[in-house]
Amino acid sequence: QVQLLESGGGSVQAGASLRLSCVFSGQPFKNYAIGWFRQAPGKEREFVAIINWHGDMRDYADSIRGRFTISRDNAQNTVYLQMNSLKVEDTGVYYCAADEDPEYRNSRGYAYWGQGTQVTVST
Repeated sequence: QVQLLESGGGSVQAGASLRLSCVFSGQPFKNYAIGWFRQAPGKEREFVAIINWHGDMRDYADSIRGRFTISRDNAQNTVYLQMNSLKVEDTGVYYCAADEDPEYRNSRGYAYWGQGTQVTVST
């Protein structure tokens, strides 16, 4: 049974940085691609970033490209989302998700989800 645990969220001012972590357990980590999604109040869950199992393929949503960086440490079974130059519109609950063969930007294409971590960005 795959389990995902996010951490690192918080309340910050616009322009600040945060690093989110997603710890994976229950299955061989190297078999899974990991995605980050977020959901703002009253909005649908949206794709943020994805990294494949090898770490040599990354994709980002246009809204965060150049500000966020996804990475993974396979020795630690952990994926990170470094978020710089945060904006108010980045506010939401951030989820990591795992699948062996995901439909990259489609949240329905992921079998496993964490509980989420709240990110709040204020002016």
